[in-house]
Parts: sequence; structure tokens; C-alpha cells
Amino acid sequence: MNVVTCPGCAAKNRVPPARAGRVRCAKCHADLPWLVEADDDSFDTVVGDATLPVLVDVWAPWCGPCRQIAPVVEQLSRDLAGRLKIAKVNADTSPRVSQRHGISSIPTLLLYRNGKEADRMIGAAPAPQLRTWIERSLTMDGTHHR
Repeated sequence: MNVVTCPGCAAKNRVPPARAGRVRCAKCHADLPWLVEADDDSFDTVVGDATLPVLVDVWAPWCGPCRQIAPVVEQLSRDLAGRLKIAKVNADTSPRVSQRHGISSIPTLLLYRNGKEADRMIGAAPAPQLRTWIERSLTMDGTHHR
């Protein structure tokens, strides 16, 4: 269980890694950023069972480009709260996720919709390009309105 401070009212909220729908502040009901970790054992529950689109960031601690895009991914979780769930998967400790998706280089970003991979981006794209890719995907998914 993650603890997330609400950007609207500063209340602390316990946010589960897996659950259907959006996560909202218990106090003010604002959408909360949903950034969680997933691994070989939790991937299907955390990502596959989600009803929101999920951005899966497959990374490793030693990977420079992975560290370069990490702040962008974290900012997207805040900016797109209620529209997108983000799951970070450490490729070193979750080799089955990488193998299952045929991932041979990191960072790899997978976009899941309705429990299935819908798109992917390989490499560390600049922040504007990454944001445009995600926004376009969300718009195509019909989740562009709040």
C-alpha cells in the first residue's frame, strides 16, 4: 500500500497497487496520482486487471536513460491523475515480465488498455514526445475528458 498526499487538500491517502477504477482522495475526492510498482508475481493483478489505461515503465537502477525519464513518468502520474495508472517494473528483479513482452532494451514503456498491450515506446524519449504519445493514446481511448 502506497501513501499519497493529495495535491488538492494535502490529506494522506493509502493507495492500493491493484484495484479497478480510479483512486481518489478520501477527504476531498480529487483524483490521486497512481504510481505503483509491479513485479513478476503482481503484474497481472496490478496491470491486467486495471480499468484505467496503464503506462508500464520497464527500467533498471543501473540504466542511465531509465533514470533520465523517471521524473517525467512521475510527473505524468500527477498531471494525468484519474486518467492513467503508472506501474514501474524493475527488469532486473522481474525477468518474466521482460521475457513475456520480448523486451531486449530499456527503458521500454508499454501502454496497456483493457488488460492488453496497446502500444509501446522503446528508449528515453524527450518529455514533450513522451507526453504527446501518452495524450494521443488517452484521446484514442476516449479518456480525454474528466
